[in-house]
Amino acid sequence: MITFKLSATALLVGSALLLGGCSPQQQADAPQQAEQKQLTEADAQAFLAETETKLVQLYKESNRAEWIYSNFITEDTASLAADVNEKLTVEMVQLATAAAKFDQVALSNDSRRKLDKLKLALTLPAPQDAAKTAEMAKIVADLGGIYGKGKYCKADGKCLSLGEMSAIMASSRDYDEQLEMWQGWREISKPMRPLYTRLIELTNEGAKELGYADTGAMWRSKYDMPADDFAKELDRVWDQVKPLYESLHCHVRSKLSEQYGADKVPLDKPIPAHLLGNMWAQSWGNVYDLVAPKDADPGYDVTELLAKHNYDEIKMVRGAEAFFSSLGFAPLPDTFYQRSLFTKPADRDVECHASAWDLDAKDDLRIKMCIQRTGEEFSVIHHELGHNYYQRAYKDQPVYYQESANDGFHEAIGDTIALSVTPDYLKQIGLLDKVPDESKDIGLLLKMAMDKIAFVPFGLLVDQWRWQVFNGHITPEQYNQSWWQLREKYQGVAAPIERSEADFDPGAKYHVPGNVPYTRYFLAHILQFQFHKALCDIAGNEGAVHRCSIYNSKEAGAKLNQMLEMGSSQSWQQALEVVTGKPEMDATAILDYFAPLQAYLDEQNKGMQCGW
Repeated sequence: MITFKLSATALLVGSALLLGGCSPQQQADAPQQAEQKQLTEADAQAFLAETETKLVQLYKESNRAEWIYSNFITEDTASLAADVNEKLTVEMVQLATAAAKFDQVALSNDSRRKLDKLKLALTLPAPQDAAKTAEMAKIVADLGGIYGKGKYCKADGKCLSLGEMSAIMASSRDYDEQLEMWQGWREISKPMRPLYTRLIELTNEGAKELGYADTGAMWRSKYDMPADDFAKELDRVWDQVKPLYESLHCHVRSKLSEQYGADKVPLDKPIPAHLLGNMWAQSWGNVYDLVAPKDADPGYDVTELLAKHNYDEIKMVRGAEAFFSSLGFAPLPDTFYQRSLFTKPADRDVECHASAWDLDAKDDLRIKMCIQRTGEEFSVIHHELGHNYYQRAYKDQPVYYQESANDGFHEAIGDTIALSVTPDYLKQIGLLDKVPDESKDIGLLLKMAMDKIAFVPFGLLVDQWRWQVFNGHITPEQYNQSWWQLREKYQGVAAPIERSEADFDPGAKYHVPGNVPYTRYFLAHILQFQFHKALCDIAGNEGAVHRCSIYNSKEAGAKLNQMLEMGSSQSWQQALEVVTGKPEMDATAILDYFAPLQAYLDEQNKGMQCGW
């Protein structure tokens, strides 16, 4: 994903332009003249052109530093990457402030959009006061450090990392053991509360200096519609998905009640949050074995099929590339295979989390993965290449528009491609001899729903909480109480033990102390199904949409590429309309995809008291 990388050089250029081209000697006398000078469209265009030239170079420089750090983790590479990021953060604030000087100037739509992109590139705007900026940078680092170093030490002295605790949560069926892991991880976030409270004060001050009511309003302003209208739009889409979610919740709760007893999982209450196989109860696929339908085995295992057909890591990547070639996309450059990281090196530490990279905003595309030879990883590779093909498609846009139509689109495109990794696709590429009949689909759909549909309300509520914290509707004295009210309202899950304001449970989720906006993941979970259905229609699919793969459809590929090439040069609504024919998000595609599962759940839930 491309982010703006700004430098002091870019800012000096920008400042000179804003001051009417004064020399350094003249600038001491310039402030009053600068205020009097009427800025024009020509000033804006000159500022944007000079800034873009610098951004392209700085983008390459900073991405190389980040790539080296991710692939060669040492104290030195960490220090170099941190130095780059620290410098860029400070300068990004200054450039956004410079862009804000054009707020009252009559500009072309294109200039206005580019300037808005610069202002909105900030996630946490810092105040212009240097001392406060330094204080805020330290808080951000401290919050990240608390989370990153977090461990839970058991009574016997053994200390567990988040990864180890998550593995226990995924596999254990011991109520008390899961509770211990759940409670233990939430001890690490308690010290975050005063830091987070101060961070909100500081970033809101920065947002106001840029002309926004608060930081949450600034985040919502990135979506090509009034901030409050965007919030309402999310609720509208959630209401479309809600009936399917409630059916899934009802069925899963009844199976958990069978497993643990109705005293621990009452059939008319929210589900205890520690029993869903995930530290945050955001995806439930790890407890699929407790709810799997009888005879749900599809009769094949992709991991075994990959081994049978001698797929090593490179062949898996080549196979995913062939999917895009079948849609009409040009092959990946040779440098992709020369420079990507496909397997975990034996001789050094690397960051193994799968990611897609575009180092030069042109053709230096890479993925970084420690690929395992599994069916799940085969789908992940298709997903990551979706990012790479998106990055290459918008490479000819100005640097301001070299990003997805909104931040949900990038993830949605990767997931859209992964939805085409169906049994029919596996048969077409020679991995599978025979496609199972549709009676085997319920298990596949239930497993997918326990990950994707279960996630949707969580994807919505994280920022619902944060936006209300930013605007003051949730005060520091209500942080934890309000968090659990939203968890219950949207997800129907509850804390398994009493919580108080001595706790700070939102901080136990990385994206809160890490200050990563979360709405993008909600959007991606909605859009991927809307894209998939539209592309399947373009490809001429006449069967069930959950069985459709767009593999080999040049028509679907051409329409997809048309949207990808736009980057963020137009509104996301216009980009959406290119593929789907309409500019609104529509979750009915999810209902179509999971229609067989909905019928199954309705049958299973007969006589049940659903809801909470």
